Amino acid sequence: MSISALLVSVVIPCFNQARFLGDALMSVSLQGYPHCEVIVVDDGSVDDTGGVARRSEGVCYLRQDNQGTAVARNRGFRASRGQYVVFLDSDDRLLPGALAAGVAALDRNPDCGFVYGHVRLFGSAPSDCSCPPQTSVTGEHYQQLLARNFIWTPGAAMYRRPTVEAVGGFDPRAGGSADFDLNIRIARQWPIYCHGKTVLDYREHAESQSSDLAYMLRSAVSVRRRHRRLVRHNHEQRVALQCGIRAVQADYGERLLDRMASLARAGDWRAAFLCLPPLLRYHPVGLGRRVARRLCRP
Repeated sequence: MSISALLVSVVIPCFNQARFLGDALMSVSLQGYPHCEVIVVDDGSVDDTGGVARRSEGVCYLRQDNQGTAVARNRGFRASRGQYVVFLDSDDRLLPGALAAGVAALDRNPDCGFVYGHVRLFGSAPSDCSCPPQTSVTGEHYQQLLARNFIWTPGAAMYRRPTVEAVGGFDPRAGGSADFDLNIRIARQWPIYCHGKTVLDYREHAESQSSDLAYMLRSAVSVRRRHRRLVRHNHEQRVALQCGIRAVQADYGERLLDRMASLARAGDWRAAFLCLPPLLRYHPVGLGRRVARRLCRP
């Protein structure tokens, strides 16, 4: 079978992002890849997500009650037929040639669980695209993922269907880190490969899931803590895991501390207080340092 005859499924979960969904669907239609199916899973949206999906030719539209992105991705995966699968977020868009690049890389690396590429960042203006520094990790992928998440989003990856099935798909308990959780579970069992091509535009906006700092801190730390038992007999992996936990605490945790301080200064004590539970559970050392600094001020 020729590479271009392999069916690729593009699964797009969407919750109240109809204004972006058209861009995502257009980016798939412009791929030029001849054997592709698109499945949109509406996760209980109250906007025009259904209308946008139905107006797009050839799109399979599914709707469910709001259950979260992981459940929506899993439903789309079960409905798909492709041996290769891309999970594209509805606020992102594939760059031309992305599907062909993924298929070619999987064909060249038959032992890999998935392959991935690089991303560009963009905001509200079409001219503000930028390429952040990204490196191609060439080995020890499980250990490297323990230390840092170098795969920005599932839309930058192309997965083999049997691999996703073998690990049970996305875990809804992982919340906003469900894509990282899937990737690291796969990388623990199979090689993965970076083909180095820039394949996706990653949209930065205030309503994205990653802007919910408490939610992301909770999911990012808890997903990594699950690997403590798995790495307890491997010193290098234990060190990498400790680095990874500290990294997400420094990112989401410190920003959440900044937000709590800002809310307190503004007199919004209720909102500030709501920041405390995730900080106490998932970034207690940082919270303690911040309180100690405050108490030590003259």
